[in-house]
Amino acid sequence: MKALVTGGAGFIGSNLVRLLLQEGHTVTVLDNLLSGYQQNLKPFPEVRFIEGDVRDAEKLNSAARGVEVIFHLAASVGNKRSIEHPIDDSEINVIGTLRVLEAARAVGARKVVFSSSAGIFGELKILPIREDHPAEPISPYGASKLGAEKLCLTYSKLYPLEAVCLRYFNVYGVNQRYDAYGNVIPIFAHRILHSQPVTIFGDGEQTRDFVNVRDVAQANYQAGMAHGVSGAFNIASGSTITINHLAELMREFSGLDVMVEHAPPRPGDVRDSLADVSAAAAAFGYNPSVGMEEGLAEYLDWAKKEMV
Repeated sequence: MKALVTGGAGFIGSNLVRLLLQEGHTVTVLDNLLSGYQQNLKPFPEVRFIEGDVRDAEKLNSAARGVEVIFHLAASVGNKRSIEHPIDDSEINVIGTLRVLEAARAVGARKVVFSSSAGIFGELKILPIREDHPAEPISPYGASKLGAEKLCLTYSKLYPLEAVCLRYFNVYGVNQRYDAYGNVIPIFAHRILHSQPVTIFGDGEQTRDFVNVRDVAQANYQAGMAHGVSGAFNIASGSTITINHLAELMREFSGLDVMVEHAPPRPGDVRDSLADVSAAAAAFGYNPSVGMEEGLAEYLDWAKKEMV
């Protein structure tokens, strides 16, 4: 299979590229390198790399030519970033996705696998969250991802194009670098490894469903290989941990005793999160297998080499 991975130099994208190559597929990556890193692709000299933005129709169409599946991971990510830069967020996540769908249609691709987010749900009313939970986003990021989902699913009804939207919960793992706007795990790792206090917003008893990037890459691959499957699916571990416990584990695995501080809760953050992943299991065999302790130990080993 020939595949295109937009955002393939990024955290999740580079893990997916690795898996696709291991499975014997041919991969093109389109990435503007604003949040991706070319060094993530250094182990894969066989990858065709195109530096470009998903909003650039000419480069996108060139990258998509001849591909069967487009894995669309390029995005502006995060609630805080979207609140500060809502126009950029929407242009990248909505218009960029529309460009990808048009390119897929133009080149006759079989499927688009879109990286969505649990941010589409907003404040959670029922746990665990199923795909039919009300979608009431509380940030521009959640709204833009929901809009992009709707475009994907509309195209799957209008044209001979399958579309799968994967609603990621809190993804972590190897190649996830520090970003002040990013996920709590690399932020904690950065601060711990630099002997700085860890800041927890709120009382720390809020819960999150963290899923390892190896499981997320597998979900993308399985969704891409499945024929006749379209729809939106939760991608998570199906288990939770409090932020307080997360900080304790990361301090333990790092071997560094840093202080933990508390700050007021942040706007746009939900209190609790837990996903039901049974729909993805039924549709394309998704089965998360990386436990939290295993994943955190692996990530901190990587971070000690790459983030210090």
